[in-house]
Amino acid sequence: MGGLAEAQVVDAVDAVVRRDVPLAQALIVRDLRLDDMQADIERRALSLIADQGPSDEDLRRAVSTMKLAMNLERCGDLARNIAKRSLVLSGSDPVLPLMSAIQRMGRLVAARLREVLDAYAAQEMDAAMAVWRRDEEVDEHYESIFRELLTLMANEPDTVAPGAHLLFIAKNLERIGDHATNIAEILHFQLTGEELSQPRPKVSLLEADRPRDTPQ
Repeated sequence: MGGLAEAQVVDAVDAVVRRDVPLAQALIVRDLRLDDMQADIERRALSLIADQGPSDEDLRRAVSTMKLAMNLERCGDLARNIAKRSLVLSGSDPVLPLMSAIQRMGRLVAARLREVLDAYAAQEMDAAMAVWRRDEEVDEHYESIFRELLTLMANEPDTVAPGAHLLFIAKNLERIGDHATNIAEILHFQLTGEELSQPRPKVSLLEADRPRDTPQ
């Protein structure tokens, strides 16, 4: 399921950048498989909990698996949303200056998802937490695209419609990055039985605009 979700993200970005209508259409159909897999994992985890009286460790693993599947299914939904917007963009003039930025952000998010899934599979909390600590990098990419798109749309009215779709695409990628950090937190809970106490590293547009010496 993790491999499929990662492939959905990569293909969604490729569909946008290459204006690949068949790829986007195939991705939208493939998303149904993620939904089915999540439902199957949830049924099996609930059956384990109900029928086998699992130990605390096994119970955490079952609950964590359900949370992981939910996050992966949501990544698939966000990739599907990107694919749908790529279909709209395929019929308009491309916003060329921002396509490379969308591609870079997409590759970064897909890499983060792959890294945290590898960490989860290997039960390596340090590797998962390294992804968690680098969440700001995804936020910074989103912020940069957000600002560039607003400037472009303000100066070139013809770019407003495609620019709005790219804004939503960038936001969906940022949210996929959030799901990658969710998975790191899920593994932390599974292995330790405790929630993370420190706040998640985040960059917000408001914080970026605030002078450094202004009290928060």
